[in-house]
Amino acid sequence: MSSLWSPSLLQYVTSLLLLFPAVYLARRYIRAPSSTLPIPAGPAERDAEADDKPVKSIMQPARTDLAPPKDDPFTLAQLAPFDGSDPSKPIYVSIKGTVFDVSAKADVYGAGCSYNVFAGKDGSKGLGMSSLVPENAVPDYSALNEADRKVLDDWHSFFSKRYNIVGRVVDHPIKEESPADATSSNL
Repeated sequence: MSSLWSPSLLQYVTSLLLLFPAVYLARRYIRAPSSTLPIPAGPAERDAEADDKPVKSIMQPARTDLAPPKDDPFTLAQLAPFDGSDPSKPIYVSIKGTVFDVSAKADVYGAGCSYNVFAGKDGSKGLGMSSLVPENAVPDYSALNEADRKVLDDWHSFFSKRYNIVGRVVDHPIKEESPADATSSNL
């Protein structure tokens, strides 16, 4: 009776056992990044690379270097030229009558940018509605429901922590009582 492991079968099995590691190593070598041919990054690598690059977003952490708030009076008409169309002027956005200098984020609020709809005006209603439609970027937010008013208050708080307050709108259609007014009326 002949042996199960004949010389030709033994050579075949040995060849396969040696071939598998050789193929594995060859595939790893071929897939290894080279200096001449960049391999596109996979999702995990793209996420890691994204962490290294600065992200353009309006959602930045609160600033600690804000100037003391100013109380300069602005009419809605006086606010209009600060819409980002003139690079020599600052960009102002008003929320609930408070005027903020958003010039540091000209890439977001400047001419042709996504949030430019709010530049040079009080767009309280649009902010409360989370709307970028120009017709909604108006100062009268009296028609907002409670949830939208909460959103508007959150935007006001967000801006207060990140942008310098440069004034207030004196002809705002909604007159909110300031803390100073409330104190004087209680005396």
